[in-house]
Amino acid sequence: MLVIKVGGSVRRLDGLLLDIASVREPLVLVHGASRDLDALSTALGRPPRIVESVRGEVSRFTDGETMDQFLMAYAGKANKRIVERLRQLSVNAIGLTGLDGGLVRGRRRRDLRIRDGERVKVLHDNHVGSIDEVDTALLRALLDRGYVPVLTPPIAAEDGTAINVDGDRLAAEVAVALGASCLLIFSDTPGLLRDATDDTTLIERISAGEADAAVELIGGRARTKLRAAADARRRGVAAVGIADGRVDRPVITAFAGAGTWLN
Repeated sequence: MLVIKVGGSVRRLDGLLLDIASVREPLVLVHGASRDLDALSTALGRPPRIVESVRGEVSRFTDGETMDQFLMAYAGKANKRIVERLRQLSVNAIGLTGLDGGLVRGRRRRDLRIRDGERVKVLHDNHVGSIDEVDTALLRALLDRGYVPVLTPPIAAEDGTAINVDGDRLAAEVAVALGASCLLIFSDTPGLLRDATDDTTLIERISAGEADAAVELIGGRARTKLRAAADARRRGVAAVGIADGRVDRPVITAFAGAGTWLN
């Protein structure tokens, strides 16, 4: 069982989708759509608001109106274009969000404490949360019938409200819940970098035990990726890699050893 996550920062997906078409083991693809959402929000006159939580996690502030746009970009355009291309490649893909069938449930953080320079602010009407549970029944039923689930946020909060969750965390939770043998996370860098501005500072190997200390040295979105990857490795996923989604054949290249792998 393989779980692949591709971030919305990866512009060209065809190489990845070609690789997925050649995979013969059961597979779940988890995707983001951050670039699509940025473009849509900007076009609609509400540019994205990126905030840093008091824990140092960088995310998009998602109020009710932004969630409407989120659904358009993630569950609409991005998800269905991926399904379209996979089916052209003879992959029996089916598009899902975490809302569908109660597949992924979590808790909504209605109020979000963020850093604003030296100050801490509280933002209200927050449609972002955390994951509590992945119900694998639907995914297993689809996988058993030869489908490739193409999964994206949002998920359902306690009261059924759609909430945004981190895509890397979603992929990690799905991998753990399904007992996946491998989790691959693809983004627009060669892997985890000691210096985000220098591709030669790639961290090729890191243990899950070293991840907490490394998080303090790595900035921005890479922190979230490392936390999710390390958590999946600690909880039983045997092989976890963070690799470059921009290369011609990302999956094949990652399995050849490229990127950052967690011991």
